[in-house]
Amino acid sequence: MLANIAAILVGFLILIWSSDQFVEGAASIAKKLGVSQIIIGMTIVSIGTSAPEIVVSIIAALDGAGNLAVGNALGSNIANIGLVLGATLLAAPLVLRDSYLKNEVPILLAVTLLGAWLLSDGELNRLDGIVLIACLVIILAKMIRDESRDQVMRQQAAEEHLSETAATYPWLRFLGGALLLIGSSRLLVWGAVNVAHALGISELIIGLTIIAIGTSLPELAASVVSARKGHAEIALGNVLGSNLFNLLAVLPIPGLLATLTLDTNVMSRDYPVMTALTLLLAAAMLLAYRRVKAQHTTARLGRGWGTFLLLCCLCYYTLIILTMG
Repeated sequence: MLANIAAILVGFLILIWSSDQFVEGAASIAKKLGVSQIIIGMTIVSIGTSAPEIVVSIIAALDGAGNLAVGNALGSNIANIGLVLGATLLAAPLVLRDSYLKNEVPILLAVTLLGAWLLSDGELNRLDGIVLIACLVIILAKMIRDESRDQVMRQQAAEEHLSETAATYPWLRFLGGALLLIGSSRLLVWGAVNVAHALGISELIIGLTIIAIGTSLPELAASVVSARKGHAEIALGNVLGSNLFNLLAVLPIPGLLATLTLDTNVMSRDYPVMTALTLLLAAAMLLAYRRVKAQHTTARLGRGWGTFLLLCCLCYYTLIILTMG
């Protein structure tokens, strides 16, 4: 058991470090090849932030632990809203951008409902995976087109992704990061599956808790630090983007490799909780915007919502413990 726990801890540490190297190397190579900052930001950097979840899911699916991969995707989304965003709001209030309710939130809600419909038969198959990946391509193309037409957003993209494109020895960081991503993910999945078997619990539970929370910790740390520096709005953009990529790039992976029969708890407990938290976040933002129109103030989410989101997350993990198996 100690060896398995050590494998999980070491796997996490290497996974997080190597994903940063992989993204910085890839972004730097893209810049050297003449790829625009818009495309780098919307593709390499955005998808790269979900690289740990993506690679872990690939390794889990190849090792026959498809439900661990599904748990990783759903659990990461739940942790992003309840844990990451909740903790960030406790650190500092969050000022809302108009584009969130017009673009990102409706897209995330639509994708969430699409995923629920595709998985309602209790299976994740190749067709389901292809549909989700196709949606990812379409959404990325739309985002790149919209951002390319907006001069202000182009300037922001250039500033936000400058650090990601300043990597030294880009090919070494890219290839080394990729190899370490694969190796650490395999180590992490191996330890997690062994722990699940030793404790007599499902791989889904491990994916929803240990793996999902672990891969969300870097986003939690970065979001809280950003909030303390007066940039809390970054956290919401990261959460919305990460959750979208988890549903469209992480969740489909097991189905693309082989038809997966879902654990019964996925559609009776975990997907509904994730959907409810997504709807709750959308409702909180809508109320904030309505308050703006009534009181002529700035739209923002405060510590009250942060506390509520954290309590929802705590209740969910308590439910998992009570229904563990």
